[in-house]
Amino acid sequence: MQIPPASTPIACDMTHARDTPGERLAEYRRLFGRAVRERTATGVRFRFAAGPGIEEWVRDLAAREKACCPFFGFEITVEGGEVLWDAAVPDTAAARAALEDFFALG
Repeated sequence: MQIPPASTPIACDMTHARDTPGERLAEYRRLFGRAVRERTATGVRFRFAAGPGIEEWVRDLAAREKACCPFFGFEITVEGGEVLWDAAVPDTAAARAALEDFFALG
């Protein structure tokens, strides 16, 4: 996973998003309600059972989030019947706080 440089602004711009902040938050709650969460050496991981449509949903949501919050580094993989969503941020206080908020969604 490529983690953006520390100089990347820690800001979210949903100006061109197809959803609103409230809709995005509700979608995260629906998706992350299915996840097992864990911390990794570089960030956090969400594990999902690889049921119908889950990988596509995770990839779509990650792409939309990356478009508005470029300070996140995301990697989605599938292994052993699970979809894994890894997330990491630059090593700054603001970025780490945003990652903690992200980890707590759901």
